[in-house]
Amino acid sequence: MGEMVTYRVDGGNAAGYLAIPSTGAASPAIIVIQDWWGLAPHVRAVVDRFAEAGFVALAPDFRHGGPASKPSEPRQMLNSAQMDEAAADIAAAAEYLAGRDEVTGKAGCAGFCAGASLALWAASRTERIVATAAFYPRLPWEGMRAEWPNYAGKAALIHCSEADGTSADPGVQAVRQAVERAGGTCQLHDYPGTEHAFFNEDRPEKFDQRAASSAWARTLELFRAKLG
Repeated sequence: MGEMVTYRVDGGNAAGYLAIPSTGAASPAIIVIQDWWGLAPHVRAVVDRFAEAGFVALAPDFRHGGPASKPSEPRQMLNSAQMDEAAADIAAAAEYLAGRDEVTGKAGCAGFCAGASLALWAASRTERIVATAAFYPRLPWEGMRAEWPNYAGKAALIHCSEADGTSADPGVQAVRQAVERAGGTCQLHDYPGTEHAFFNEDRPEKFDQRAASSAWARTLELFRAKLG
């Protein structure tokens, strides 16, 4: 359904996988943020599903076509500077989508694992992103800030697996508190008995159909309410 596109980021070019609803009607936009494994088939499938649900969806290729890799140590996960750099790229993707004729209104952002952390943080860096959905974020990351600006009137939704510690995880609670202090709202949902990556159909050892269906329905409900 989708196609690869290029757009401008900080004086250079970036690429991403874009899908547009078949109705042809102007639609809100969703930015989909990959996990460690890059622009994998699962991420492209999520972009296509958002398009089928009536959103213009784009997944930026942060690896620029390179191979997937994952840090072997927790301390190597995204630090503050990396979060800011990635958030700037996401903001540029939001600007690109806003300039397309098929897009109307504000944007949402959905992410998985490390990408879920990026999705949550990105809304603090651009006014265009007003709602975020985070699937089992890897939190806290090194150097996570206590204050998250620009969240007033925005909404965050965090889907928590049992294997990651549920919504009681200190990182999840820190984000909730930061978002609420900034004037936003943050919904937390636990999925009992689930593993990390329970939404990923390409990982059958982790996938949980019931939890994935519930998380998807809640995500669409959020974006339809906030984006129109």
